[in-house]
Amino acid sequence: MKYQIRHVTTYRYTDKVSLTQNHARLTPLNTFQQQCLSSAVTIIPEPDYQVSFQDHFDNIVTVFEIPTLHEEMQVIATSEVDLQGVPIQGLFSHQVNWESVRDQIKYPADNAMLQALTFSLPTRLTQANQDILNYTLASFTPNRPIVEACDELMARIFADFTFDPAFSTINTPVSHVFEHKRGVCQDFAHLTLACIRSIGLSARYVSGYIETLPPPGQEKLTGADATHAWISLFVPGSGWIDFDPTNNLKPYDQHVTLAVGRDFADITPLKGVMFGGGNQQLDVSVDMNRI
Repeated sequence: MKYQIRHVTTYRYTDKVSLTQNHARLTPLNTFQQQCLSSAVTIIPEPDYQVSFQDHFDNIVTVFEIPTLHEEMQVIATSEVDLQGVPIQGLFSHQVNWESVRDQIKYPADNAMLQALTFSLPTRLTQANQDILNYTLASFTPNRPIVEACDELMARIFADFTFDPAFSTINTPVSHVFEHKRGVCQDFAHLTLACIRSIGLSARYVSGYIETLPPPGQEKLTGADATHAWISLFVPGSGWIDFDPTNNLKPYDQHVTLAVGRDFADITPLKGVMFGGGNQQLDVSVDMNRI
């Protein structure tokens, strides 16, 4: 499946901005199941400085600086991506139990295990408490296959939690999300990470896009697609397997990966500093069209 993606971020300020410096992670990754055929990041007004590099997790980061006065800034990311998908049937045949994976991560014997170890450690946004650990162990019972256990955990989060865009912010603690059983995709990804890491397994935060389809007989609205977040679980021999707890599914051919990290703070799509500006208004529009 091939997609053309246009992601437009617009900042409007009540006062003039004299200088802004930003990092953007808006270029889709090349992975085993995804190929980025083309990409470009365009900034208006035109920056005096713009360069790209790969960060510690191999994400593409675009750095730019605008030193001229402006009251509006647009960051337009366009890309063309080919998704190969993952053979779903292969995931269910993997019968390694989760305790075995935990022990391999704890005592890494090769570079892949050593890299996975980084994603087994809690972060500020993925701190588990005893209640979260108990919730996790209800699915990760003794000697249970790791993929089967994670499937059940994802299904329980989907059933037990309510999607509520008004409930949380980017700084809402995962314990608060767990207590109130509400949140958005970012919260459910952080909660799943907290659960998995609480028992010594490795999982990483994934940011990207998800295609949305209009109701039958209706046209797709411009800008109606969405940025999204989900997680990847590390399984020796299979690598990183994606799980989307917000939708209770394994991403196949409608999820495009932008970046991976320990949590949202590692891979914020656009962040930076500015001088001036007063109050600001943010608008984000995403179009993800099949080609």
